[in-house]
Amino acid sequence: MLERLQAVEDRYEQLNEWLSDPDVVSDTAKLRDYSKEQAEISDIVQKYREYKETTTQLDDAKVMLQDNQDDDMEDMVKMEIEELTEKKQELEETLRILLLPKDPNDDKNVIVEIRGAAGGDEASLFAADLFKMYSRFAEKNNWKAEVIESTPTELGGFSKMIFMISGEGAYSKMKYENGAHRVQRVPSTESGGRIHTSTSTVAVLPEAEEVEVELHDKDIRVDTFAASGPGGQSVNTTMSAVRLTHEPTGIVVSCQDEKSQLKNKDKAMKVLRARIYDMYQKEAEAEYDENRKSAVGTGDRSERIRTYNFPQSRVTDHRIGLTVQKLDQVLQGEIDQIIEALIVEEQAEMMEEAGEA
Repeated sequence: MLERLQAVEDRYEQLNEWLSDPDVVSDTAKLRDYSKEQAEISDIVQKYREYKETTTQLDDAKVMLQDNQDDDMEDMVKMEIEELTEKKQELEETLRILLLPKDPNDDKNVIVEIRGAAGGDEASLFAADLFKMYSRFAEKNNWKAEVIESTPTELGGFSKMIFMISGEGAYSKMKYENGAHRVQRVPSTESGGRIHTSTSTVAVLPEAEEVEVELHDKDIRVDTFAASGPGGQSVNTTMSAVRLTHEPTGIVVSCQDEKSQLKNKDKAMKVLRARIYDMYQKEAEAEYDENRKSAVGTGDRSERIRTYNFPQSRVTDHRIGLTVQKLDQVLQGEIDQIIEALIVEEQAEMMEEAGEA
C-alpha cells in the first residue's frame, strides 16, 4: 500500500509541475485533464502526508520513551504514543478506502426515470412521492433538478417521470436508488381502509458526454407531435413535443416538457445518449463477468431494494437490512443515512475482495 501511495504522491507533484508549464496552461484540453486528475488524487495525497507525519511523530515518541525520563514525562510520552498509534491506524483505514477503485461515472450528472409499476393509480401516486423526495434531496445537496418528460395521471401522480439532476457527485449518491421501491399504505382511493402494496421503479443513468457516445443523424428518426396531459388529451396545438428513435438499438425517447421544439429535442438527446451509454456499459459488464453482481450499487431495476411502510412509519433497505423509523423525514429528502450506509457496505465488500485477490 505504501508503494502505491508514494506513486500517487509522485504523480501529484508531476502534475503540479505540468500545471505550472506555460505550454500546458495554453492548452485548454491538457489543462482541464491535468487539473481534473490532480483534484481526484488530492485527498489521497493530503491523507498520505498526514500519515507520514504521524508515523514520524510516533517513531520520535518511541525513541524518547527509551531515554531516561522522570515518571511524569514517561506517562506523557506513553499517552502520546497511544494517541498517535490510534491516529495512525485510523489514517491507514482511510487510505485503504481512498485507494479503492472509483466508479468513473461518480462525478457525472444523472438522468432519473421513475415509473409507476404494480398497483395502478397508487403506484403512480407513489412515483410522484419519489420524485418529490429526490427533488428535495437534490436541493439539500445544492444540485439542480430539471424535468425532461412527465406523464401525469388524473389523480396527481405520474405513470412516468424523467428528470435530470445536475451537480458535483450526483451519480455517486443517486446510483444507489436504482431498483424497485415498494410502498405499503392505505391509498387515498381506498374507502375500506385496507393497506395496499404497490411499487414504482427507479432507473438512474449517468449522463453521457458526446465523446463517450457518438450519435449519427442518419441513425435517429425524429417525430414531432402535440404535447398531451393527463389521460392523453392535447394541451396545446403546436407540434413542440419530440420523439427520437435510435434505429440501430430501437431505443425511443420523447420529451414534451418545454414549449420549444428545439429545447425538447436537446433534452431528449441527453436521455437518448444516457440510455445508449447505459446499454453499452451493461453489455461490457456482462462480457467481463456475467455471473458477478454486487449486492450494493448495481441493483437490477426489477429487484426490490426498499420498502416504505406508512402504518409503522418505517423505511427498510433490503440490500443491507437497514431500517429507519423516520418515514416522514425520508420522504422530505433526508436519505443521507441510508445512502451513507450503502456506501460503507460497498466499500467493505471491495476491501474484502481486494484482500482475497
